[in-house]
Amino acid sequence: MDNSLGTYVERPLQAHVQPHQQHSEDKDTLDLLKLWRVIWRAKWSIAWLILVSGLLATIVVSNITPQYIGSTTLLFNDKSPPLMSFQQVKDSNSNTTDYLQTQQALLQSRDLAERAVKKLGLTTHPVTDPRQQPKSWFAPREWLAAVDLDKWLPGLGLERWLPEKQPVTEDEVFNQVTQNLMLHTSVKFVGKSQLLEIEVELPDPVLAAAAANALARGFTDSQLDTSEKSTQTTTAWMNTRLVKLRDNLRAAEKKLQGYREEQGLVDVGGVATISANELEMTGNRMVDARRNRAEAESEYRQAKALGNGDLSKLSSVPAVLSNPLVQKFQADRALAQAKVDELSGRYGPKHPSLLSAQSELRTATTSLQLQVQQVVAGIERQYQLATASEASLRQSFNSNKAQIQDIARKEFQLREFQREVDSSRALYETFVTRLKETTATADMDSTKVRIVDPAIVPVDPSKPRKTLIVAIVALIAAVIGVALALLFDSLSNTFKTDESIESALNIPLLSVVPLVMKKNRRQLARLFEDNDNPRFSETIRNLRTWLMLQSNEMPSQVVLITSTVAGEGKSTIANNLASSLAPLERVLLIDADMRQPTLSQNFDFPPDSPGLANVIAGTARFEDCIVSVGNLDMLLAGKVMPSTRDSHAAPRLPSPAEPPNALQPPPQDLLSSPRMARMLEALRSRYRHIIIDSPPAELISDALLLAKHSDAVIYVVKADSTPISQVQRGLAMLQQSHVPVFGTVLNQVDLRKARKYGHHHSRAFYNYDFAPR
Repeated sequence: MDNSLGTYVERPLQAHVQPHQQHSEDKDTLDLLKLWRVIWRAKWSIAWLILVSGLLATIVVSNITPQYIGSTTLLFNDKSPPLMSFQQVKDSNSNTTDYLQTQQALLQSRDLAERAVKKLGLTTHPVTDPRQQPKSWFAPREWLAAVDLDKWLPGLGLERWLPEKQPVTEDEVFNQVTQNLMLHTSVKFVGKSQLLEIEVELPDPVLAAAAANALARGFTDSQLDTSEKSTQTTTAWMNTRLVKLRDNLRAAEKKLQGYREEQGLVDVGGVATISANELEMTGNRMVDARRNRAEAESEYRQAKALGNGDLSKLSSVPAVLSNPLVQKFQADRALAQAKVDELSGRYGPKHPSLLSAQSELRTATTSLQLQVQQVVAGIERQYQLATASEASLRQSFNSNKAQIQDIARKEFQLREFQREVDSSRALYETFVTRLKETTATADMDSTKVRIVDPAIVPVDPSKPRKTLIVAIVALIAAVIGVALALLFDSLSNTFKTDESIESALNIPLLSVVPLVMKKNRRQLARLFEDNDNPRFSETIRNLRTWLMLQSNEMPSQVVLITSTVAGEGKSTIANNLASSLAPLERVLLIDADMRQPTLSQNFDFPPDSPGLANVIAGTARFEDCIVSVGNLDMLLAGKVMPSTRDSHAAPRLPSPAEPPNALQPPPQDLLSSPRMARMLEALRSRYRHIIIDSPPAELISDALLLAKHSDAVIYVVKADSTPISQVQRGLAMLQQSHVPVFGTVLNQVDLRKARKYGHHHSRAFYNYDFAPR
């Protein structure tokens, strides 16, 4: 029988291994459908949270004082063209962005806020005057100041620790109003333009617009005042500076004139120009003289070298040879020589004609010699003249050069004085011109800012934006509600659905029993028999069908019904399952919970009726302990007498002759006795099914002792109540003891809540809907 039951249990377990393995593989995968079901289950809680949060937000924003924004737009022209050909003396900014940021900071300055406070009289206005504001209901300092601590706690001197209440001065009120105005003022850029927008946020729309306009007008006035003060300061400075410049100009002119007179310079430029021309001409002449001297020296040296009184050599000198007279005398001499040569051949040496011809030859030779000597002397004189001319020109050139250098030095010094005069005159004239311009434009509006769009009285408040705030609060509430729903679902460690119980326990789920409301214990025990709840009866029939089908394959006569802890409805399941089997087969229902028996209470039997404990202890006969309700036989728990013996000692079973009030062993000893096994073995032949209502499995070991004598164990789990880990520990104890666990029953499932929250129990009903009646 044990082997067959083990085979039966193994087969359903194998059937559920694969879904469990699939669950283990997919446990790290985000199940969006599961998350949606969790959110859908909590939809009404989330809706209530959104509704309550929205109502609270509506109430809060309704009590908030509305604020209005007055807005004024200013235009800054940092590079505006001048109205006249000259430029006014004023500050310039090279960087437009830096300039606008500077103006933005100035618009938020304290000086500007103080101007607006004084102009609008905000220190006495009901909206801005702190003395006219309603008092806060939470004022602990004032409460302490109003209490006479020395009266209630004398001798401690606590009064000196309390702040002394002093009257508020006008300066403090002015300071506070100014600070509040600065806090409620903002200046921002309008896009990427040169526009700045002043926004003042106050509870009074008229005052907000007036404050924005006052700040803008105060800024333009301050800019105009600053410009006027700057012009006045500049004019005064320029007047003072102009006197010094005039003195400097006169001193420079006087120094220039004194130098001219000292050096005797009338027209330095002209003198410098003539001296330069003379120097150039002298240089050119000196070059020619040097060339002439070189030529003359060459001729002279040639004549000296070749001459030495020899007429023929002197006549070959080019300078001598080129002389016309020398050429003429040479020609005459040649003719005379030719004539002598001719006559010498014709006449004798004494011939008069020959002598006459020889005399002419001598005369021609003498003339030629004299002429050559004269030419050579001329060459020498020309050389001497050329040398003297060159020396004279060199001396003149050097003199002119020294003169030119001296004039250049004087000219440089003169030009230095002239530059000083020119710069002093230009600076003086510039200052005179700028002074006249500044004086002429002193009353001109030179501010770079103007009001483009003055503030008008706002119609709609800027805050609170009630609709947006309520929408944001509702959105946050929805997010918080979803987060709490997911958090509570992740923290919840109880069974809610049939899928969760099968995946967590890896044991077949036999039936899902609905929660029956407004029924007492007796009514619940007879619920199937009375057929007051068709849904409940259907689940019991499903459980009966499971049991009967299994009994056809492998007999399961002794069926133990237990749970993890008390209060999970195992007795109700046992009573109604037995009632469902009674019309079909012979069934015995045994109440084995001797510590907290329920069968006698459910069917109104006397509490001291004999039962299982008496049969095992031998103080009563089995036939005397059996009670019948219709077709169902019942064996009550009986009455267990307290024992003073050691619970670990061997049980002493009294004989049938002993009185009923004799000492009996504890329930564990009774259930583990051989009489229990023999009794169940005897009852197998009399009953088709024996249903045992067992104590909880986790609290005591009675369930383990009874399970060893059972063919199948049905484990009852209360939905949304018993922790998963606790159920797993209880089943682990049974499985470690090789107990045949038939399956589980998910009990007390609130089907209306399950349907509202989106749970789907596929094994709860097939022929009945889940709508409440």
